[in-house]
Parts: sequence; structure tokens; C-alpha cells
Amino acid sequence: MIGLVRRLLWLGLLLPVIAGAQVDPIKRDLIQFGYNQPLEGRAPLAGYAYYYHNQPNFLRTNTTLRLAVAPTYLDSELGLVEGLGPNTDFGLGVAGGGFADSYNEMRAGKWVQNESFDGNGAEVSANVYHLFNPGQLIPLNLVVRGAAHYSEYERNDTAPGFQLPNDHTTFACRTGLRWGGIEPTLFPDLAMELAAWYEGQFRTDASTYGYHGDRALGTSSHLFWGSAALSYTLPESKQNIFVRIVAGTCVNPDRFSAYRLGGFLPLVAEYPLSLPGYFFQEFSAQNFALINVSYLVPIAPNQRWNLEFNGATADINYLSGTEQTGNWVSGVGAGILYRAPNDKFKVVATYAYGIDAFRTSGRGANSISVLVQFDLGKSGSHDFNAAQPGRWSGWNWLMGR
Repeated sequence: MIGLVRRLLWLGLLLPVIAGAQVDPIKRDLIQFGYNQPLEGRAPLAGYAYYYHNQPNFLRTNTTLRLAVAPTYLDSELGLVEGLGPNTDFGLGVAGGGFADSYNEMRAGKWVQNESFDGNGAEVSANVYHLFNPGQLIPLNLVVRGAAHYSEYERNDTAPGFQLPNDHTTFACRTGLRWGGIEPTLFPDLAMELAAWYEGQFRTDASTYGYHGDRALGTSSHLFWGSAALSYTLPESKQNIFVRIVAGTCVNPDRFSAYRLGGFLPLVAEYPLSLPGYFFQEFSAQNFALINVSYLVPIAPNQRWNLEFNGATADINYLSGTEQTGNWVSGVGAGILYRAPNDKFKVVATYAYGIDAFRTSGRGANSISVLVQFDLGKSGSHDFNAAQPGRWSGWNWLMGR
């Protein structure tokens, strides 16, 4: 029974950090579930389950409450529409929970459990969203965000001789421009985005940790990334194609600020850095360029049943200490999608193959994923979530290990 409870709690481990390009004016009630299971090797459990609620006119006509709730994690924001003048919204956020800042060491296709550890976190933030072109079909938004994030760490199956990082506070500032946006749903019918972002991270208690101080928690890191995406549905055949290109670089990276690529969990973050067939967050990158493509083909009337094909390829400059042979990695996948009328319910099951994955049997790895979405209301098409690529609030649930 205890094991079952742990498994149910674990479903919310990878709750995305949500920060909008504006205070969202659309009422939303969404339940999202995703699970990624590798078929070779041992890896941290990877999945998400959360309830997302957005309520305009909360208490007053110009305030909006946003909540994202997982079993042991909460992300919230109270937004004030035009709180800083015409077309400029303001929001105050609170987030945090158990295991929110856990870290899993992955090297050369292996999960190094004795160098992995749990982490808990809490955050407060202030956000400014400015719309440059009100009334235009495709919005152009400026986002400015400041946050203070406290992290504390504790051992899991960590080796006795492995020293944990110091508990610390990270002050972060993020800014970016986004033209368009992608709706927070599985396989949106129509969307486009061009975006560029910067985030600076500044820590109060930088230190060395690990085995005899063989790795560092840096005083500051600077991340730069951009995205271009398009989702389009053919009007006659209803076939849908989605393409996203994401590229990023980091100045003074460490294991906590590096980009993490791998796995197939498309709603774990705004930019999930998916590589089908690989472990979730298998690769740590200082620089990267990633292309994701998916293709839906209806095979039944009214698009109830669809074949789904997806693929990704990435050029990775690995974070020092996590290198492996070959900088170019690719993966492919295929599955079947069912959607209920009005898209109130979607479920997709996929199989994926990581072409360049390192495993004990050689190159190549297999995995399966299950994704489920319940739309409890009628959501509109507004973008949200300007999170760092691959950023997630999650942990590896012990499950007796």
C-alpha cells in the first residue's frame, strides 16, 4: 500500500514552472499526465501529473489567479491586468514543494545514483508582461521576471563520501521577447512562435561539492536561448505537422544551470528539449541546437484516431564532466492518438528509439510513453510558460531504493 501511495504521489514530480507572456485572460481547467519508461538500463522515474487552473476576474475584474498543483508541489501567481499601465500586466508568484530541486547525475548513458541527491525548494517572484501590439493577430510580448529561490539538499542513495552542495538562495532575472506562442495542450492545431530569452542566475553560497570538491556550484550563470515553432493542420485532410527549433548557450555553466536534454514528455516545460528514446534529461549541455518534428495522420472519421510520428536530432556541446563520444544524437518514435469530441480528452501511447544512445548492449535504446490530457473547460489559445528550457520542478521518488 505504501508503495502504491508513493507511486501516486510521484505522478506530479515534474510539474512545469509556469510564467506567462502576459496575465492569461482565458479561463482554464486542465489535467495533464505523462509517463516515460525506458526499456533498457536504470534511470530515474520520469513523468508528470498536475492540475492547471487559471481564473480571470478573481475577487476583482482586473485580477487573475493562476494555480498549477501537483501532489507535493505548488506554482501560483496573482496577476493584475494593466497593473503598471496600459498593456502592461504585473504578477506576484509563489512556488515550492518537496523534492523540487533534486538532481540526478547522468553520464554516458548511465544513471549514477551514488552522485544523485534530493532537493527541496521555495520561490517568490515578481513578473512584468508588456504587450507591444494590442489588437494584432499575433501578439508581441516583453517579459521581465525577478525571482528568489531557496534550495536545500539531502541524501537519497548518495554515496557516504559524496559531499552535498551547500543549501543556498539563487536570485534570478529573466527577460525575453516572444512573438506568438504555443498553447499548453497536446498537439495544438494551429500555433506559431518566435522567441529569444536571457536568464541570469546569481547564488549566495557558491561552493565545491562531490568527491573531495571535484565539482563546483558557481556564483553566477548566464543563459541565452531562442525558439522558432510552427504547428499547422491541413484544412482538408486534417493532417497536422509541428516543427520546433530550439538553440541555447550558457556562460559559466554548472550542473544546476546546464540545459538538460532527453526523453519524450512534451508538456513537462515550455521547451521540453525532447529526444525520443533516451532517458529523461540524459544529456547535460553547455551549448545545443535541437530540432523536434511531429506528424499526425487521421485514420478514422472526425479525427478520433490518429497515427503519430515524431523525431528529433540535436548537436550537443556537453557540460564538462558529462561528456560522451559523439556530439550529434537523434531519436524517432511512433504511436497512436485518440481524441474525444471537442478535444475534451486526449490520450497518446508511443514507442521511441534512441539511435545514438549508449547502453550496456551497445548503441540504441527503446522506450515507451503515455500522455493524457483532460480539458475540464473550454480553453482558448493563449501562450504561457516562459520557463528556462528543460527547467522542471521534480524529483526522483525513492520507491524503496
